[in-house]
Amino acid sequence: MPSNPPAEITLALSASAGIVAVAHGERHRWAQTALKLVGFQRRDDGAFALAVNNPQAARDAVHQLIPTARRHQATVTASNRRYLGDVADEIAAHLPGTWSAKVEVYSHPLWQHDLLPWLWDAGELIHAVQTERLPYTAILTEDTGIELLLTERPGHQHDYLLGAFAPNGFDEHVAKTSPPSSIVLPAAPEQAAHAIANRFLPAYHYALHTRRRATVAFALERIREEYDARQATKESGRFSDGSPMNPDHIPDLEGQSADCTWQEFRDVLTHAPPLLDQFRPATTTWPEDAAALDRLREALAQGSGILADWNARLDDLRQTPAALPAETYGDAKAERDARMMPVIEALMADREVFLRQARAAAPLHPLTAHDHAVRALPPVPAHAPGASSARR
Repeated sequence: MPSNPPAEITLALSASAGIVAVAHGERHRWAQTALKLVGFQRRDDGAFALAVNNPQAARDAVHQLIPTARRHQATVTASNRRYLGDVADEIAAHLPGTWSAKVEVYSHPLWQHDLLPWLWDAGELIHAVQTERLPYTAILTEDTGIELLLTERPGHQHDYLLGAFAPNGFDEHVAKTSPPSSIVLPAAPEQAAHAIANRFLPAYHYALHTRRRATVAFALERIREEYDARQATKESGRFSDGSPMNPDHIPDLEGQSADCTWQEFRDVLTHAPPLLDQFRPATTTWPEDAAALDRLREALAQGSGILADWNARLDDLRQTPAALPAETYGDAKAERDARMMPVIEALMADREVFLRQARAAAPLHPLTAHDHAVRALPPVPAHAPGASSARR
């Protein structure tokens, strides 16, 4: 990350808040003190603001800020951009659906790195978070749960960068699929919203569907492998390393297998239902899959009930005083596993149906959709002077 002064103040104009100031740097508290001394008020998002309803008072405060900041070893920079919060609000208002926007301030340089584990991006945005100083960003949230990160594009006077946060419920052990790459947005909010709605969000939904499908496929495969390994051990009487298995080992073997299966089962419960909602078997080559999908839907509903009961049971076990007789964890787990197995068997029976319908329901790849939207040019006449074959 580039070297910066220990304390900095960045000023930007806001139509609603007046002059907004962000104090940042390793000694950001020095800059905050300077802002408070000249009359700036702290906002809920961590920035400071100075009302401009009295223009002369506002000019005087800004004039006083320069020497005051200098005494506190802070630099002052006036941004040539509008306040990011205003830009984010206007973009959210132009997006289809219901969106909200909020600003996050990263006063200390290290705070912005908290974003890195959650960003789902392989493009310019994540590189900027890793290497550039970003005193603040804006988060755009749709009521369906999609979260996007918006920031000013470092090194450019007017552009912005936008990318996505990773959706909830994905574990790192799942083979990674390509995230939607962040995009560059223009300064005009309506044009920026158009780019998000027509370029970025289609890429996001394609990547999300692909990742969910891979997660469910991986989990079902792990469940099948675990079942096969357990059966092979029980039938052969030997563990995978060739050592003999004592009959007394069978309960432990069953318990370990159930624990592994339960973890994969939770991934299926998280990601299979939203995929099922997208399936339209009547429009595919396999309309007869509708009956199997109904069975899967019912099995997943039962599984969700088992998961809810298990979480509630764990809460009860934690809150039961040790002096009172209570159900043991082992008893509760045995009941959970017994209820889980029929559901898993139902899922495995129709596994191939689920996976082929998931493939059929995949959104059109954004690049393909873009190609389809381009009107084909008329062919060049063979006799035209200088005619040559076109290249993409």
